[in-house]
Amino acid sequence: MRILITGGAGFIGSALVRHLINDTSHDVLNLDKLTYAGNLESLNSIASNTRYEFVQADIADQATVQGVLERFQPDAIMHLAAESHVDRSIDGPSAFIQTNIVGTYSLLEATREYWSKLPDERRAAFRFHHISTDEVYGDLHGVDDLFTETTPYAPSSPYSASKAASDHLVRAWQRTYGLPVLITNCSNNYGPFHFPEKLIPLVILNALDGKPLPVYGDGLQVRDWLYVEDHARALFKVVSEGVVGETYNIGGHNEQKNIDVVRGICALLEELAPQRPVGVENYADLITFVKDRPGHDLRYAIDAGKIERELGWVPRETFQSGLRKTVQWYLDNLEWCRHVQDGSYQRERLGNSDHKDLIA
Repeated sequence: MRILITGGAGFIGSALVRHLINDTSHDVLNLDKLTYAGNLESLNSIASNTRYEFVQADIADQATVQGVLERFQPDAIMHLAAESHVDRSIDGPSAFIQTNIVGTYSLLEATREYWSKLPDERRAAFRFHHISTDEVYGDLHGVDDLFTETTPYAPSSPYSASKAASDHLVRAWQRTYGLPVLITNCSNNYGPFHFPEKLIPLVILNALDGKPLPVYGDGLQVRDWLYVEDHARALFKVVSEGVVGETYNIGGHNEQKNIDVVRGICALLEELAPQRPVGVENYADLITFVKDRPGHDLRYAIDAGKIERELGWVPRETFQSGLRKTVQWYLDNLEWCRHVQDGSYQRERLGNSDHKDLIA
């Protein structure tokens, strides 16, 4: 196949691009606007591969996207381009409305125009795969409840509301126009190349620098953690084998309290990076509880039974094995992290370093 990926320079998108180039024979075009979270350094290992192409473009620029589609002639589109940080959506929701809603609409319209002109056989085989989040479901209150593909939407933040809206648009374009779509909703991802504003990399890097490890509220919020390379495998399973019109929840079977995630990172650093910063006796001493953020969901948990039963996907990593790999990766790739932290990964391209430290 020829697969166009939007947002392929982001955390999950870059993992998907690397998986497709390294583990399949498909051609990939990565279309990314390169906002603050887009980092081409995450793709250095495959950048020179002849099956890979990068185009810098905004999904909201319908004419440009249309031109890319006509030239590349994809057999599938995997749509990951999105603003995705809850704190940023609270501080400035406008960018989330523009990218996640208007951008998805523009991409759908460009795709519909392209798809409608394909020969019958290619039209039938074409797929538009929209990658979304479990946050569209709101939160869970019972300790045994799980999000399923039929859980009603109840988003809590501007981010999750904008993703819920994009999910609805995708479904409407299938119902109204017949566009062959698939939707996946995933749990919290973690792993290599994660932007350092997110919880796990933020804690790792702050600990190494002897800085406070900020934990919202009492730290008892529960998330289901999914190793990003497991997610990339699942996404390819869905786009290549999934049933048109279906939704698949993707989770890691790894429910953890935020405070336990932070403590687990500290324990691994005691083992893997025993030379602590000056004045720090134990990494866990850096844990600092801070005021909870508005509308903070208490618990997310995914029922991933459908994708397991119907497509045969299961995660390979436990949280313990995945977290160890993640901490070790950050220890081995501090230069990549520093380029993000000081803004040099984007300064030459954008002329600024538009990022700030946030709590995930």
